[in-house]
Amino acid sequence: MSTLQELIAQKEALERRIEQTIKQDRSEAIEKVRALMTEYGLSVADIGKSPSKTLSGKGHKVAAKYRDATTGNSWSGRGLQPKWLKAALAAGRKIDEFAV
Repeated sequence: MSTLQELIAQKEALERRIEQTIKQDRSEAIEKVRALMTEYGLSVADIGKSPSKTLSGKGHKVAAKYRDATTGNSWSGRGLQPKWLKAALAAGRKIDEFAV
């Protein structure tokens, strides 16, 4: 059976090995990233860009697909139908009447 001092020494040695392994893994990861950046001609500025925003156009206004000529209310056709359109449809009007 190990003594408390031996266990503490083993713990400290294990923590040092963990720290060394983390540093080594980080260094290897950084080298892989640098190699990929060189291979694909990427810069640090390219890495900061979010592909989802640049590819999907997220954050840009979408043109209206439906408009109420009397009130000027409009809807892009995305998301939930606005209250003004729901009310008009419930009153018997057709969505085609509001198409832009």
